[in-house]
Amino acid sequence: MARIKNASIRKTRIRKLHKRVRGFFGARKNLRQAKAAVLKADSYAFRGRKERKRLFRRLWISSINAELTGHDLKYGRFIHGLKLAGIELDRKSLSGLALHDPAAFAAVVAQAKAAL
Repeated sequence: MARIKNASIRKTRIRKLHKRVRGFFGARKNLRQAKAAVLKADSYAFRGRKERKRLFRRLWISSINAELTGHDLKYGRFIHGLKLAGIELDRKSLSGLALHDPAAFAAVVAQAKAAL
């Protein structure tokens, strides 16, 4: 009876690793540096998923603030007015209103101003 050691498992792992590093440049696609490259790429991907949330929030805030300049109101005062008026719209939906439906956004701004 033949003894089966780890050859097939090792080949599978190497195949998976080579599949992950496809497109990497230079020595990072060879076996020795590929493991480190994949670990680094995973850490960058993890960080990037967190960063993307921050960047979109900044984008929404800047688009709201740009639209508020026509209404003679600053972003901080506007958000405070929304809280006082009891309007619970998030920044993503407010940004969408500001870009796609200016009349509805103007109504929300008027309610926020009235609450101030």
